[in-house]
Parts: sequence; C-alpha cells; structure tokens
Amino acid sequence: MQPSTEPSGVYPRRNTARNGSSVKWFLLFWVLVIAAGGYGTYRYTHQLKSQVLEQLTVQSQQQLAAVQADYDRKLSALTAEIGELQTQVQTFNELLTFTKDNANTKTDNSNKLYTQLAEVRKQLDALKKEMDLLK
Repeated sequence: MQPSTEPSGVYPRRNTARNGSSVKWFLLFWVLVIAAGGYGTYRYTHQLKSQVLEQLTVQSQQQLAAVQADYDRKLSALTAEIGELQTQVQTFNELLTFTKDNANTKTDNSNKLYTQLAEVRKQLDALKKEMDLLK
C-alpha cells in the first residue's frame, strides 16, 4: 500500500492544556532556580564584603596602634634629650657667669664656653624643630 498524501481527517488529539501547563511549570521552576541563585550570590558577596571590611578594620587599628607607639617612643626620647640639653645650657650659663665674675680680662676659657654654649643652643633649636614636626 502506498501512503496517502491526502488528509485522512483523523488527527491524533493533543492535550494542549496539559502541554501548556507543563511548559509553564518548567519555566517557573527555572525562573525560581535562577532567582534563588541570584539571591544566594548576593548574600555570599555581601558576607564576603563584610568579612573583608572587618579584616581591614582590624589591620588598620593594628597599624595605627603601631604608629602611635612609635610616635610616643620618639616623642619621649626627644623630650628627654631636650631636658638634658636644657640642663647643659643651664650649667654652661652658670659657668659663664662664674667665669665672668672671676676674670678681669677675656680669656680663652670664656671664649670656649661661649662657643660650647652656642653649639648647645643650636642643638636645642634643632631638637625643638624635630619635636614640633612630630607634633
């Protein structure tokens, strides 16, 4: 028998309601899967961001504490050095006063004391400048 090319009038009946419903459920399932994946990605990135910010905060605080400790150490060292220089200046001033009172003419000793006093004053000024820079 030869197949007929003419329509026979009998077609298999499709259940269009059932096929349309399964496609809708399939698409709905994939939309829900995609939405859940997007939400999961958002939550994960938010969590990572929070962790990174927390770590950066801790590192920043540690570095700031180290810088503060170094600053305090340098400042206390400079303060002690300035105190020592001021003591030396006072001692030189007293020695100069004593030398002036006991000397009738200018001697080499008094010139040396004036020179030493000038050097100490220069050092004191330099240290004060460094201390002002640290502040």
